[in-house]
Amino acid sequence: MLKVKKKRSFLIPLFLILAIITAIIAASIGVVSIPIDAVFQVIIYKLGSRKECDLTPNIILTLWELRFPRIIMSLFVGMSLAICGALFQSVFRNPICDPYILGISSGASLGAAIAFILGWDIILLGITIPALITALLTLVLIIGIAQISKRKDNNTLLLIGIALNFLISAIITLLIVVNQKEMTKIIFWTMGSFSSTTWNDIGILFPMILMTVFPILYYSKELNIMQMGNDTAKTLGINTERITMTVLIFASILIAVVVSICGVIGFIGLIIPHIVRFLFGNNNRRVFSYSLFFGAIFMLIADTLARTLAIPSELPVGSITAIAGAPYFIYLLLRKNRVFL
Repeated sequence: MLKVKKKRSFLIPLFLILAIITAIIAASIGVVSIPIDAVFQVIIYKLGSRKECDLTPNIILTLWELRFPRIIMSLFVGMSLAICGALFQSVFRNPICDPYILGISSGASLGAAIAFILGWDIILLGITIPALITALLTLVLIIGIAQISKRKDNNTLLLIGIALNFLISAIITLLIVVNQKEMTKIIFWTMGSFSSTTWNDIGILFPMILMTVFPILYYSKELNIMQMGNDTAKTLGINTERITMTVLIFASILIAVVVSICGVIGFIGLIIPHIVRFLFGNNNRRVFSYSLFFGAIFMLIADTLARTLAIPSELPVGSITAIAGAPYFIYLLLRKNRVFL
């Protein structure tokens, strides 16, 4: 047992190194190919090296202001979606559950669409705050409907979330039809993109990731016990309702910020946790931890493909993740034996 733990202790540094290598390679790929040594040179120069950089201003600008923020953002978004997907699957004990199916991301999308229509997208946090408000309102509405129906079990919450997802998607469609001027902007945004990412966006998302990841990891042991059923967990002294609401609120906040920055990117939260469970088992602490790295690397690869496959044009990154994720989702639906539980 001790040997197994020692072997696994090397995995996180290994995944971190792999993510860094992937990021450096991605930074060198694009409309203009940049040598890897130039990438290192810019990083060292921007980190405060006294040695003068002999690269052209265009290369420095391309890397530091365009590619680096985009690469870091794709890593952070992949981490966020993957750990939230793992959390939702654990809480609802359903292998096909993620924030998009539950309706949280659709709620955030509604707030963002309203912000676009009102012209708030040019204001700092002009999309983030409305998206956050509508995402949390969606979660409150799900819980409120469940309480009115006097059925607060996980399946009821999931079904209510799916119904609200369809309802909110229909409202967004109506808003797009009524507001033709913003239609193109909203449609492209709903397919997901990192093309307009800035360092300011990273400064907004990074604290949200820290604020969400630690509570999720903290409650991983309790969430493991809750897999045996809420009644069993309650007999062991676990306040299942408080833990469920706490982690769902934190995850909803993170999803809202992600959606407000880069739009709707699906299937990451669905497929990554399954890959991690297949490789490392069902222990939530491992699933949550490793999903961070797998999601980050997967998203970075998807975004690199999105911006390089159709040069000089760019594909929505959501279409790349959907191409990878939709067949797997169908596979899960057709499987007779569930992946876990």
